[in-house]
Amino acid sequence: MAENPDWKALAPLHPLHAVLLAGTVPLFLGALFSDIAYYQSYQVQWKNFAFWLIPGGLVFGGIALLWALIELFRPGRRGPMSILYFLLLLLVCVLGFIDALVHAKDAWASMPAALILSAIVAMLAIAATGLGFSSLRVGGAK
Repeated sequence: MAENPDWKALAPLHPLHAVLLAGTVPLFLGALFSDIAYYQSYQVQWKNFAFWLIPGGLVFGGIALLWALIELFRPGRRGPMSILYFLLLLLVCVLGFIDALVHAKDAWASMPAALILSAIVAMLAIAATGLGFSSLRVGGAK
């Protein structure tokens, strides 16, 4: 079978980039689980937990997004998967920011929009992390 010359295994993510990228998943998942707990129990503290976890996920995701943007401009790093990875991270950050604004509403006024947004952001963060850790990138192994 002929090998496709455009797709080759690339060196793994830089360890700091990997930590930043992987840090988004538990923070956004924690926000989702807190929203689910608030939706079921009506205890306002669960909404507060989600409100605190989302900015943490945005900090990790924002730095990983900046790193991914810099990687796009490095020679031999730009390809369809790298661009998709960057766009997924951008979507995570934009929707995460909107989710933070929705969580800033008063108690039950944020539901069910906060729960839906948290679920979407958590799924996108998992997808971006999976894509970021995948080895399907354009370029050669170093």
